[in-house]
Order: sequence, then structure tokens, then C-alpha cells
Amino acid sequence: MKFATVSKSLVMGLALLLASSAFASTSNKGNLQLSSAVTVNGTQLKPGDYKVQWEGSGPNVEVSIMQGKNVLAKLPAHVVELPSPPSNDAAVVRHNESGPNTLSGIRFGGKKFSLEIGEASDNMQPGGSSK
Repeated sequence: MKFATVSKSLVMGLALLLASSAFASTSNKGNLQLSSAVTVNGTQLKPGDYKVQWEGSGPNVEVSIMQGKNVLAKLPAHVVELPSPPSNDAAVVRHNESGPNTLSGIRFGGKKFSLEIGEASDNMQPGGSSK
């Protein structure tokens, strides 16, 4: 009889763990819309719509930028808390005079955090937004 109780508890605990893992993975996704070409970790991305997914549990995460199921770029990023959530998704682009523009951050509409890529700078400007 004790074995049945332990088994039920174990099954319920595993189900709860799997459900929370599934929820956590869905919150690590977002959208990215680029209005101009940018370079990301050596890869040039054309204007268009992309999916963003990241892995990691602390401030340092690994970001994958995808179009469909194809991963176009992987790069390290920092999760940064924002004082208030932006109203729209936005790509933060560093405009370089001597080379291609680079993606330096991603903000998600309604979320109180952003992904900062590379070194943060005061001259970062939003380069596009989506829905």
C-alpha cells in the first residue's frame, strides 16, 4: 500500500516538473523584426521577421535567431531588467560608420526585460519594431 502512495506521489511530482519545464521554455521565445540589414555574430541578417529563442537560467544566456526552423545565428547575450515594459518589440541596432550595422539588443513588448548583445552603449537606437 505504501508503494502505491509513493508511486502516485512520484508520478504527480514528475508531471508537475514537466509542466513547469514546458512553461519555462515557452517564455524564452520572442519575435524580432528588422527594418534594415544588420550583422549578428558575423552573420548578416536581411530585413524581415525572425524568431528568437534563448537558453540559460541566469543573466547570461545563449540566443538563437531563427527563420522558420533554420538557426541563422547563435550568440551570447545578457538578460537585463527594464524599469518598465516597452509597448512593442524592438531591435536595438548600433549604427557603424565604418562597417555594417550590428544588432546590440532585443526588447519584447510587454516584458520587463531585454536581451543585450555585446557591450551596452548610450548611442544604441531602436532599428525596427514589430506587431
